[in-house]
Amino acid sequence: MPRLSRWFIRASLLDLATGLTLGALLLIHKGFPLHAALWRMLPAHFECLLLGWTLQLAMGVAFWILPRFQQGPVRGNEALAWWAFGLLNGGVSLASLSWTLGGPEWLALMGRLLEGAAAFTFVAHAWPRVKPFAT
Repeated sequence: MPRLSRWFIRASLLDLATGLTLGALLLIHKGFPLHAALWRMLPAHFECLLLGWTLQLAMGVAFWILPRFQQGPVRGNEALAWWAFGLLNGGVSLASLSWTLGGPEWLALMGRLLEGAAAFTFVAHAWPRVKPFAT
């Protein structure tokens, strides 16, 4: 498994653990009220599970499994995929912290823009590796 795929998958598992912990805290809070400000963690819970875990896991597996049309370990422009990794993690962190800490709206917007840039960057990396079957 390539190194970048390992990084994507490890980071996705960290986001899974974070999202599940936040979800567990929110469920405990419903039965035994802990602190009213805990509900501010709900958007971070969604962010970690939907984008941090699911999307990042899909990107890591796609980087590993998409076909290589050249001999050797060449997987296209790996720099773009590394950029996608950094942009996605930065966006998830920024958006989660913005909502959790009650930051300004533009901070959450910047997080979303980073996540969108990560998706476009990964597509730019993966697009040449997706080709139709030869007929």
